[in-house]
Amino acid sequence: MKVTKHRSIFISDVHIGIRASKVKELLHFLKYNDCEHLYLLGDIIDGWRLKKNWFWVPDFNSFIQKVLRKARSGTKVYYIPGNHDEVFSDYCGFSFANIKVRKNRIHTTANNKRLLLMHGHEFDGIVLNSKWLAKIGAALYDYSVWFNNILNFCRRKLGFSYWSLSGYLKTRVKDAQRFIENFENACLERIKKNNCDGIVCGHIHHPQIKKIGDKTYHNLGDWVDSCSAMVEDFNGNLELVFWDEKKIQSLEKQILNKVSAA
Repeated sequence: MKVTKHRSIFISDVHIGIRASKVKELLHFLKYNDCEHLYLLGDIIDGWRLKKNWFWVPDFNSFIQKVLRKARSGTKVYYIPGNHDEVFSDYCGFSFANIKVRKNRIHTTANNKRLLLMHGHEFDGIVLNSKWLAKIGAALYDYSVWFNNILNFCRRKLGFSYWSLSGYLKTRVKDAQRFIENFENACLERIKKNNCDGIVCGHIHHPQIKKIGDKTYHNLGDWVDSCSAMVEDFNGNLELVFWDEKKIQSLEKQILNKVSAA
């Protein structure tokens, strides 16, 4: 299968350290997608969860090694810490193994659009003002993901496709909709303040590209539920890519068909 070359790849919210982290799918995505700029926009490692209950599998090592190899081979890699990996915030401004750690960054696309890159927790009042409440919320989210995994295991056995409980709740529960709307509005204000054309962030696990007036809001989603990233082509076009189990099965089927036909 041919590797697709992009100008930039943007990833956030991998949450290495929790059982629900879909690093295997992310590794598969990186196997078939390469880039000149790789941006890791926070919550890549879940320090909150690891501090409470250590969980580590070989795929976590494979991902870290993959990123290090990319940095060594010339890919420009930037790490912007979030709230779950806030320990790395102390090292903003430094570089390690060719990986630049920054609080935020402005990325200029191939068509000269200025994009502000942040994790997004800066716009979450609960994270900023009630950290203990944010941790309770994170724990509840973990339980919802656990239940979602059990539900989808049963669905697969019955021949049904993947269904996201958290995605459903975000689109149907009014409080969740209001939170997302407030988050987007806060992002819009920051875009204007920094004289940018758009923002790229994560944090709320809700992948979306949305035009707001003459500005553009990009949310990368996550690698716990949506398995989504954003890519930039060499003309500056930006697109959300979803690399879930269904996508992987489709690619593997294509590869098998090509091998059989050879």
